[in-house]
Amino acid sequence: MKLNPLIGRRVLTLLVLIVGLVGTSADALAQPMPERPTAATGTEAAPAVPTPPAAEPPVAGKAATADANVKSWWEVEADKPYIYEGTYWLPPAASKTADGPDAMFIWVLGLSAFFFVAITGAIVFMVIKYRHRPGHKAEPSAAHNDALEITWTVIPTIICVFLFVYGWRSYLDLTAIPETRPENQIAVTAQKWNWSFRYYNGVEDNVLHVPVDQPVKLTMTSTDVLHSLFIPVFRVKQDVVPRRFSYIYFWPTRPGVYRLYCTEYCGKDHSMMKTKVVVHSESGYERYLSEAHDKQMSLSGADLGASVYKKKGCEGCHTLDGSVKVGPSFKGTFGKDVNLGGRTVKMDAAYIRNSLLSPQTEARPGFPPSMPVIPLSDKEIEGVVEFIKAQQ
Repeated sequence: MKLNPLIGRRVLTLLVLIVGLVGTSADALAQPMPERPTAATGTEAAPAVPTPPAAEPPVAGKAATADANVKSWWEVEADKPYIYEGTYWLPPAASKTADGPDAMFIWVLGLSAFFFVAITGAIVFMVIKYRHRPGHKAEPSAAHNDALEITWTVIPTIICVFLFVYGWRSYLDLTAIPETRPENQIAVTAQKWNWSFRYYNGVEDNVLHVPVDQPVKLTMTSTDVLHSLFIPVFRVKQDVVPRRFSYIYFWPTRPGVYRLYCTEYCGKDHSMMKTKVVVHSESGYERYLSEAHDKQMSLSGADLGASVYKKKGCEGCHTLDGSVKVGPSFKGTFGKDVNLGGRTVKMDAAYIRNSLLSPQTEARPGFPPSMPVIPLSDKEIEGVVEFIKAQQ
């Protein structure tokens, strides 16, 4: 009994439809984390974030000042090599919620490989078997086949339902934020092209420090354009939107140093908007919060300004060597005249303060008016003034 060529063509069409259905559904479900709707608009009240306690003086017996250029142990920890070992397909999984996305990825990859082989094999077989040859008459067209059409409808439906149910369960695991300690609730601010992380006790850093074996919640917003926070080892990704708050949570399981990226194009230096995640032991995390707070409170003058320059993202636009990036260099500028287009002012403490509090009114010709308003205390502004004054 010979296989009717029309039935062969219908089988081929079935296989193509299955691959289309599986590929469309699986690609959407296989993402590390679906986009979570943001929870507040610019007109709504800010989310409940633990209020930092009032600043305390340095603990007795500790040095009253600190050198911002001397690396602390947590900065040395952040300089350690990244942890790379994973599978051929995926980076190492370092979160309790990573199993769902990983399993979905393997299923989709396996289904795609199976149907690729099946379709390619069917095409090769039919091309050989039904090729035109002298003396061979074409097969007559096949009649309607209910069993075949039911099969190619039911099987793809079962596959898609399975992928949807498993993907939905993984999505809920990633978005159902458990109760977290105030110490593990971190406010994240994104700006071109820097990440800033603020902890419950007022500590600010441009590297994310978190404890192992505890849930961590990030409350995120942007000061300028759309960004997106992505930590591959935790299998989490979430848009960070101006004038809104979005949330993400993860549960680290492996101490180490990992990568954090911005995965939403945000301008010229988008590819440079990356930092590190340092996962500490529980005691190491408590020590970081305590000692980083003490160091932050003990800084003053140019040392405090250097810390602000590094951790607030200033170095992404302003250099210290005279070269020009997005904004003017700080080298040798203090005390010099500054042309603002229709007027000339002197680069002094008053001009620097006004530039920090209202950047657009003090913008210089030839540079894009892209500097955001960065919340700084009077002490930090004074530190920035001293830091710029020292760049001679």
